[in-house]
Formats: sequence, C-alpha cells, structure tokens
Amino acid sequence: MKLSFVKNYSQRIITYLIISGLVTLLVEGFIIFSLRGMENYFRRTGYRSAMFGPDGMRPEYRMMILIMFGIITFILCFYIWMRDTISYLNLIIRKVKDISEGDFDHPIEVRGNDEFASMAQNLNQMQKNIKDIMERERLAEHTKNDLVSSVAHDIRTPLTSILGYLGWVREKKDMDDATRDKYIEIVYDKAKRLEQLTNELFGFVKLEHNELKLQITRLDLIQLMEQMLDEMTPSFVKYGIEVEFHHPGNSVWIEADGELMARLFGNLLNNAIKYGKEGKQILIKMEPGTDWVVTKVVNYGHVIPKEELDSIFLKFYRTEQSRSRNTGGTGLGLAIVWQIAQLHNGTIRVKSDLQGTVFEVDLPLYQSGKKGRNLR
Repeated sequence: MKLSFVKNYSQRIITYLIISGLVTLLVEGFIIFSLRGMENYFRRTGYRSAMFGPDGMRPEYRMMILIMFGIITFILCFYIWMRDTISYLNLIIRKVKDISEGDFDHPIEVRGNDEFASMAQNLNQMQKNIKDIMERERLAEHTKNDLVSSVAHDIRTPLTSILGYLGWVREKKDMDDATRDKYIEIVYDKAKRLEQLTNELFGFVKLEHNELKLQITRLDLIQLMEQMLDEMTPSFVKYGIEVEFHHPGNSVWIEADGELMARLFGNLLNNAIKYGKEGKQILIKMEPGTDWVVTKVVNYGHVIPKEELDSIFLKFYRTEQSRSRNTGGTGLGLAIVWQIAQLHNGTIRVKSDLQGTVFEVDLPLYQSGKKGRNLR
C-alpha cells in the first residue's frame, strides 16, 4: 500500500509510523471507552473478581490491556502499510541471488520512484552491463579463435610451399640451374608473402592499441595515389585490369601521416584487385572540398551482400569465406583502413550493388593537432 504524495522511503516510514500511531490511539480510545462501559456494568451487577473490584478494573490490568492491544494494533497496522514494500524488497533480494547464480535475462519490475525503484533500475543496468561484458568476452574469444585459425591457415600455406621447394632443391643435387633458380624465386615470393602477413598483423595490433604516433606532414594526396598506382602496375597488368584515376587538378594537400596514408590506399587497391579483378576495371575518384577530400575506390567484381556491409570493417571478418581463402589475407586489410581513417579524424563507407563496389574515404584537409578517436 503506497501513498502518491510520499516520494522516498524515509518519508514513507515516517508517514506509516504516524498513521499507525493514529490508528493505535483510536483503537486505544475505543478500548478505554469499552472498559469503562464494562466497569459500569459490573458495578451495577455487583460483580467482583481479581480484575474488577468495587472501584472498577484494577489499574495494573487496565494498563496491561492497553499496552498489549496498543502494541498489537501498531504492529499490525504498520505491517499492512509496509506489506507491499516488504514484498518488493524480497523480490529484489531474490533477484540479487538470481544474478549471483548467473541469471541475467530477467529484469526486475521497477515500481514507483523511491530508493527501491532506483535500486531495481541500477540492478537492471548492472545486469545488462554484465551481460554485455560477457557477450564481448564471448566475441573476443571467438575472434581470438578466428585469429588463430586465420593466421595458422595463411602462414601454413606459403610455409608449406617454402619447405617443399627448399626440400626439392636440397635433395635433387642434379637439378639444372634454371629449375633451381625458378624454385628459389618461388621460395622468395612465398617468404615475402609471409613477411607481408607478419607486418600486417603487427601493424594492426599497434593501431588497435593506439601505439602508433602520427607523423603529421603536408602531403599531396594526388601524388601519393599516382605513386601507389605506379607501384601496383604489375598487378594490374597481370590480371588485365584497366585503372582510371579522376582528380580535379595537380595537387590536393592534406595534413596526414604519409606512411599510414600509403597503407590505407594500398589496402583499398589490393582489396579492389583481389575481389574486383573479374570486372577488369578499377576507378579512383578524388573530390576535394573546402575542409575535406573524398576519395572513392570502385571495383566491378562480386557484389557484397547487403547484410555483410556493416561487418566488412571488423577485424578478421571475411566475406564469402571460400573465396577469401583463395585470395588469402588475414582479414585485417579493411580493419586497418578503418583504423587509419579514424586516427586521421576521417570516415570510410562502403556500398555494393550491380553498379560496382564503392569504398569512400573522407579525410579532413587539416588535423588541428588532434588525434583521431577510436569510435568502434
């Protein structure tokens, strides 16, 4: 039983004490009135006993009756008023026990706006936070297992080839020089692949834990992109990919870390080659504005399913698992792109349909001495 004008538990206790006291006084008054009636009746009838004498009820018995009924009335009245609060408190206690035993799926009903309601809200929030933490730990464990699986697969493949070719070179003493040189070249390429994978893993760990200090300089983004395209020309030729680079002028100057920018756009271009080589075309558009420059890298390969677009920048995430295994990689390339964009206070988006897969990077022209925030 609650009163609407009572706002907190202490006020409720005081109010219930006052009400119980008033009810007790009323009951005591009724008992006194009843006892006087009994005394008058016994006087008229001449009744005498240990409790009733010629002058009425003996004072000690009257006091005992008043105290007994007063205590019983006060306790009973106070309990009736406090019954709902006691029941709610027991509910909270049971819920605390359930939480301690691992039940995080059933929130407590919040009743009113007093301290117990606040306690219930805090318990519900704590329960939600614990559940979120456990879910993050579960995902972290799942991610760790994915990392072990990915790294084991991606390292084992070139390592197996390296050991195989080196074994042939060592065992076949009569191998001609041309074949030996061919195998050594293959081993060298596989070793470079291992180095790339290792650098990618270490680089991501540093980015993830903000261990890299940005070396901000004035950087011509057009010149950087042209340099990246020149370096990747052999890959374009190998897969017969035609590349178009559209930009408005001779230079687009931004404040950025040149090495990280090279990694960002290098990863995007490598991604376009791996998953867009069937389309035989890559389009780069650079559109500078007053404070920002927008760079779009478009490929015309397989369409990324809509339900996977929100996950594509997550670490170790792979779209179309079997195809990703064939193309290799740790699943970190786009996660690194995302981290570098964030470090430079920029953003990256992706959309994919029959018109092409578009990665759009927005970078500020000026950093203003601020380090990017990790918003994931």
